[in-house]
Amino acid sequence: MTDPESAAGGEELQTTITGPENAAPDSPQRNRPQWPDLPVDDDTANLRQGPDLHEACLGLLPLVGTWRGTGEVVYPTIDGPFHFGQQITWAHDGRPFLSYEARSWLLDPDGGIIRQAARETGFWRPQQDGSIEVLIAHNTGVVELYFGPKGDMRSWQIETDAVARTPSAKEVTAAKRLYGLVNQGDLAYVDERAMVGQEMQPHISAVLHRVVG
Repeated sequence: MTDPESAAGGEELQTTITGPENAAPDSPQRNRPQWPDLPVDDDTANLRQGPDLHEACLGLLPLVGTWRGTGEVVYPTIDGPFHFGQQITWAHDGRPFLSYEARSWLLDPDGGIIRQAARETGFWRPQQDGSIEVLIAHNTGVVELYFGPKGDMRSWQIETDAVARTPSAKEVTAAKRLYGLVNQGDLAYVDERAMVGQEMQPHISAVLHRVVG
């Protein structure tokens, strides 16, 4: 694997980061939508473009990009399982954090789109000891503050330290997620939750392929 500091400076990334066997063919040239007239550095989801990745974020370097794929939702309090499509983007503006955005859509048994579904936005904030603070706000009225230990450049585990919600949101008391690189560069994750009176248990799982970066 390329030395992370060299990669952050714009040199070619190796297969353990980009996963070209499974990535979209044009992913190295693509980026998230840009604002060319923005007077400060815009977020970039492509390490070959834009500002250098901050040294503090090197432990999260493999996540930077846009990922797209499918997954499944299950829980005792809902019908299902439901299948969904999802896109997740981790980007940066040269400062010591990553911006995070995820949006999903429900799929029918044939893979057709039924309707838009959950959205999330937030920040991943690496700390000096390599641990991670993660803030995620959901369109459903839930805000989660996660904490995770130092990852190993291939997997990252985070667990809620605090959960807040609006009066109209469903009860969520705890959550944890495990993200990992699999299958020559795909990104898989599992989300477990304790909500609406249920104990912590699997809720969402997905496998995503790199489409940007």
